[in-house]
Amino acid sequence: MKLHIGGETIKEGWKILNIFEKPGVDFIGDISNLSMFEDDSFSEVYASHVFEHVTQAKVFDTLKGIRRILKPSGKFYISVPDLDILCHTFIDPIASQDVKFHVMRMMFGGQVDAHDFHFFGWNQLFLFDFLRRTGFSDANRVDSFGLFNDTSDYKPYGFPISLNVIAIK
Repeated sequence: MKLHIGGETIKEGWKILNIFEKPGVDFIGDISNLSMFEDDSFSEVYASHVFEHVTQAKVFDTLKGIRRILKPSGKFYISVPDLDILCHTFIDPIASQDVKFHVMRMMFGGQVDAHDFHFFGWNQLFLFDFLRRTGFSDANRVDSFGLFNDTSDYKPYGFPISLNVIAIK
């Protein structure tokens, strides 16, 4: 089995976990609490622009939970807004007010509902360190996963704003 956290698109071989009940969602729940799943349940776990919604207090336990449900050598596909890229874009003197406002929302969340807040700004240094400290054996940055049409490939200004990483249990 493969688990798509935060997903909505039905894809063969993938189960969907989402905080909202929607068509195609297999499990209702939160990335921070994967207790409904047994150890070593999934060969792959995918989370695009979900992990930044985890509070700083829950980051370690959330990563440990993801690692726990992965089979040995399982893959964790994680995509988050890249704080380094967003900061560079925000401080660019030629960026318009609209661009800066949009970037600010990518940093802190759109805040359109109770779930749309970002609690952590991720960059490669932070993410790789947290993955290592929670027991992942390897992590590699990639340009694209090529799995789903989502914000992992989002290029609002002609360049990608996401940090896409494949971590191995």
